[in-house]
Amino acid sequence: MIPRLLIGIAGGTGSGKTTVARKVAAGLPDSAVATIEHDSYYKDRSHVPVSERAKLNFDHPDALDNDLLISHLKELRAGRAVEIPVYDFKSHARLAEHRRLEPAPVMLLEGILVFVDQRIRDLLDVKIFVDTDADIRIMRRIRRDIEERGRDFRNIREQYYETVRPMHLQFVEPSKRWADLIIPEGGENLVALDLLLGKLQHVLST
Repeated sequence: MIPRLLIGIAGGTGSGKTTVARKVAAGLPDSAVATIEHDSYYKDRSHVPVSERAKLNFDHPDALDNDLLISHLKELRAGRAVEIPVYDFKSHARLAEHRRLEPAPVMLLEGILVFVDQRIRDLLDVKIFVDTDADIRIMRRIRRDIEERGRDFRNIREQYYETVRPMHLQFVEPSKRWADLIIPEGGENLVALDLLLGKLQHVLST
């Protein structure tokens, strides 16, 4: 199957990118959509001592293996399945297994730095930026990191001030200028989601 649309969904940490991607996917037939998380392409850090891994800057573009992602996007564009890495956020390392992804008519790529690399931008048919206030985003990140990634508040706070916020200001926020569509408040913006889904459903029906 040859994908007809490759859609990038970017925005700051906790902005609601994943929620938008999930709601878009839920509004389309299962066989019509597939999702790729940019986070899956974090570089493997298993060679770095465990005590040092949490100190690395995971919000800088260099933390991600974009070469592998781009090769996978091109394979999917050509109608071929890919083996996506499985990344463990607790150990900051890739696991041995992979996730096989078959191409679909609509492919969703989501992540905070999706628009930063021009090579990725050039492959996207539609670029969506989820724009949410910083106070809401940080509260969502705190909850996620504690509940899903087993981190304590002190570690989250230090990481936010040392890397998350500076990298957001340097890379994520400026990347908004490349967006074709900006969705305030992410998955809570039902009007924007309805309009987007209506457009996608129309494209798939033609």
